[in-house]
Amino acid sequence: MLGSANADLVVAVERRPAGGETVLGGDTVVMPGGKGANTAVAAGRLGCDVALVGAVGADQYGSLLRESLVSAGVRVESVRTSDRPTGIAYITVTPDGENSIVVAPGANSDVSASDVDALSWDGVSVLVCSLEVPLSTVEHAVAVAAGHGVRCVLNLSPVTAVSPEALALLDPLIVNEHEALALADSFEGLLALGPRSAVVTLGGRGAAVVTPEGVVEVPAPAVDVVDTTGAGDAFAGALAFGLSRGDSLVQAARFATRVAATSVTRAGAQPSYPRADEVLA
Repeated sequence: MLGSANADLVVAVERRPAGGETVLGGDTVVMPGGKGANTAVAAGRLGCDVALVGAVGADQYGSLLRESLVSAGVRVESVRTSDRPTGIAYITVTPDGENSIVVAPGANSDVSASDVDALSWDGVSVLVCSLEVPLSTVEHAVAVAAGHGVRCVLNLSPVTAVSPEALALLDPLIVNEHEALALADSFEGLLALGPRSAVVTLGGRGAAVVTPEGVVEVPAPAVDVVDTTGAGDAFAGALAFGLSRGDSLVQAARFATRVAATSVTRAGAQPSYPRADEVLA
């Protein structure tokens, strides 16, 4: 996994404030998060052999993240300590479980091509990249990994312009429904951007797997939603785990929807991710 590691500062609110408005919320809860760390922890909890390439600060939040990663079985030898502070995500959660997030990248901005070049690719079958780290680093990682025969996956959130060369190496590109519509007129249109396949997450409806053969929709189990924070990252980590053990893309997506559905029944991002025996049937 290559991507961000953030401390999530979460506050429950009855509703989000309008411009210029102050809304009182509950007590702030600090949890480990960040798209890269979340994805790695989700895969690690399921039993995947996984490492994270990223950066944190020499502060209490960096220690929190390292401890969470290690406790989930994620290898952290490629998580560098930066002179910048650990990234922070400021998250509000409304009673329906929906969230809004502002990210201060901090140390994540220091993840560089040199971190990628220092890696050994022996035994690596899947690379999952997420943003909140420099795009140039992600594109370099995809090129290097593909050159070693590694399957490359990109969770394109937030949406940004990725080079055609990098897009052509993705199998799959992961986006949510809103991101998909920002990129193309239809799910099938995502492949015109260049990736070999795409997966569109559909929230409580599951996911759509897009290949040159067509679109296959994968339903998710119905659950009582507590908090959707990090659900997309849980999906990405579970998808990577499925692909690494030889599942087809559709099989991996079916498993990932169940993992993500399990995660939204619990509060937080990393603390909500299930172990293999806890995944909803």
